[in-house]
Amino acid sequence: MPEEKAKQRWILHCDCNSFYASVELLNHPELKNVPVAVCGDPEGRHGIILAKNEPAKKFGIQTAEVVWQAKQKCPDLVLLPPHREKYNHYYNIINEIYKEYTLRVEPFSIDESWLDVTNTWHLYAKSPKELADRIRTRVRRETGLTISVGVSFNKVFAKMGSDYKKPDATTLISPENFKQIVWPMSVGEMLFVGRRLAERLAAMGIHTIGELAQADPLWLVQTLGKTGAELSRNARGENNTPVCRWDESEPIKSVGNSMTFKRDLKDPTELRAGLAALSDEVAGRLRRHGLYAGAVQITIKDNRLKSIQRQRQLTCSTHLASEIEAVGWELLRKNWDMHSPVRLLGVTALALTKEPFAVQQSFFEAETPKPNIKREALEKSLDHIRDKYGKHAIGGAYVLKNDIGLQELSINADQIENDDASGHALTKGPLGEK
Repeated sequence: MPEEKAKQRWILHCDCNSFYASVELLNHPELKNVPVAVCGDPEGRHGIILAKNEPAKKFGIQTAEVVWQAKQKCPDLVLLPPHREKYNHYYNIINEIYKEYTLRVEPFSIDESWLDVTNTWHLYAKSPKELADRIRTRVRRETGLTISVGVSFNKVFAKMGSDYKKPDATTLISPENFKQIVWPMSVGEMLFVGRRLAERLAAMGIHTIGELAQADPLWLVQTLGKTGAELSRNARGENNTPVCRWDESEPIKSVGNSMTFKRDLKDPTELRAGLAALSDEVAGRLRRHGLYAGAVQITIKDNRLKSIQRQRQLTCSTHLASEIEAVGWELLRKNWDMHSPVRLLGVTALALTKEPFAVQQSFFEAETPKPNIKREALEKSLDHIRDKYGKHAIGGAYVLKNDIGLQELSINADQIENDDASGHALTKGPLGEK
């Protein structure tokens, strides 16, 4: 009996158009046709563009550029503050729509998800592309937001398809046409190829995705290691990474927060206060997720925007703010001139586990690390009070009467995400707009 031919995979990548800005404009329809950007607080030095609408894009406004530069390009740019609770609300609504068509829905960030419709598209439409159009129409009708959809036979090309034409468009990248659509593109446009990797490929004489696809895979591996093998497969359309089910739990690799202070910090007491507040935030999130840190990393940025990162493995895993702070302070004192100005400070918990890892025992009891039971009870009590009465119901005295912005930490803190070798941020769930 002849072997049955494998079923053609069909993956959709659905990307909300100018997500943060579009959500804000739902409450400001009068601004629909004027340049609008969502940004942090310029007064608090969080003045960067988080998102912009289509009219703002025509002025060359870029995500992550500082507000004053954006205003130079477009003096009439309207600035709106972010409302993260709204973004999470629409994230949930839109993904509930996706789940009606397949259980294999995998969020890539707060505004984009992959859908594997290989086994379900024929139940709703005459073709995968028609299903994509129907989903676009439904999201627009039920939320007032628009999405662009890439339709392809793997996750990489589906993602590139959603970027290919915006806003509110569907692009089909099939086994028959991908060489015509994808291969002429700059290699920097391929998923997981960041600026540094694109520059390295250019130095190797590879400027387009087609040139990457036709390069000798062995040479790419010899030059770039495992990354070379993956890039070669992706460029040739051979990526077979599955789309995870919505209910499949992907391990969290790190938990971290950073903060740009309202003014540069030069006093060790203020640095310790900032470190304590960040450690408290990170430890609380670890406990909420039932995780323990096996290592701590700090990030320090000066007023010239130069930054360093230092980390240390722990002898005993923890989810306590006091222990994370102690390690962070040790790293800070050993690696930083305490009189040099600090613009930004970050704390990240790494080497995460669901259970505290075993500790090497010693013949001398005093030398064996022990869990701090009293401190654990105290910090869990703080969690209960905050859950019941609000995040700012109780906290360290360092938050009182400070002028560096610690009261706003839960609002303005930037989540530190896991960076892969190419410089892209890897996110799980509703973390941030790409």
